[in-house]
Amino acid sequence: MEMDPSEVKKGLYAQVEPYDTGFLKVSDVHTIYYEQSGNPQGHPVVFLHGGPGAGTSPGNRRFFDPEFYRIVLFDQRGAGRSTPHACLEQNTTWDLVADIEKLREHLDIPEWQVFGGSWGSTLALAYSQTHPDKVTGIVLRGIFLLRKKELAWFYEGGAAAIFPDAWEPFRDFIPEEERNCFIAAYSRRLTSSDPTVQIEAAKRWTMWEMMTAHLIQNNDNIKRGEDDKFSLAFARIENHYFVNKGFLPSDSYLLDNVDKIRHIKAFIVQGRYDVCCPMMSAWDLHKVWPEAEFKVVPDAGHSANEVGIAAELRSATEKLRDMLRK
Repeated sequence: MEMDPSEVKKGLYAQVEPYDTGFLKVSDVHTIYYEQSGNPQGHPVVFLHGGPGAGTSPGNRRFFDPEFYRIVLFDQRGAGRSTPHACLEQNTTWDLVADIEKLREHLDIPEWQVFGGSWGSTLALAYSQTHPDKVTGIVLRGIFLLRKKELAWFYEGGAAAIFPDAWEPFRDFIPEEERNCFIAAYSRRLTSSDPTVQIEAAKRWTMWEMMTAHLIQNNDNIKRGEDDKFSLAFARIENHYFVNKGFLPSDSYLLDNVDKIRHIKAFIVQGRYDVCCPMMSAWDLHKVWPEAEFKVVPDAGHSANEVGIAAELRSATEKLRDMLRK
């Protein structure tokens, strides 16, 4: 259902600080950063960030009522404060699904709500379909199912029709003879033995996404694309997952396994003009999962921080809160 843009938009919750932070060794290579905020005795919720490779930020805590929720954020392998930074070894979707379970057990949480947008929605679906008995509710935004047509739309020229100005620097970094597959061409450069080539490729890859993530271009977001450290993890990890088709067994895997989570109360929030993760994927998910509440925000693009999307995400976590209170 489409929302009326004239409806009063509620802002997010006030910023809260973590009451607990830590590092969890999840393999012989990787250690992940995690934090907890809100109510230590509250209903647990885990926030799954996007990218893959983007890491979390303090603002991610603000989608949840801090008096009701025990809010768990963590940086996925190679991202944010997790170490080693931008590392691709032992870094797959199923490694991350296992990490979420390790973190849940480490924090003595029997079950929790799962919240994720963009790549976070992909991971939320993969995790929930693997461990449905551990999930009390699901909130998804900017649906990304990692299908071939979604990657082709964003990285092989579809979205370029809407953002030709942002596309040119991304395209022009790659010689013409390699432009038949930009994901593969960028992979060669992002895994180059020359760190300067890696950094330049990473900034171009990251900038393309940062310039297309909002309905109205957001300068703060675009600045993230100029940060060498952020860009390197974001681009290397994203590209690694996309070259490997998300490590999913089949193109429609996440749609084919909806039956495993059909019984879980869920919300799907989608910006009508999302160019990064176009609405076709949210629509396809809605069609196979009509039980999930489906909200289309008519005046928004991809970012969770757009006013209409943020309001719907807060509303979803509040509805789940009110159901849990009963």
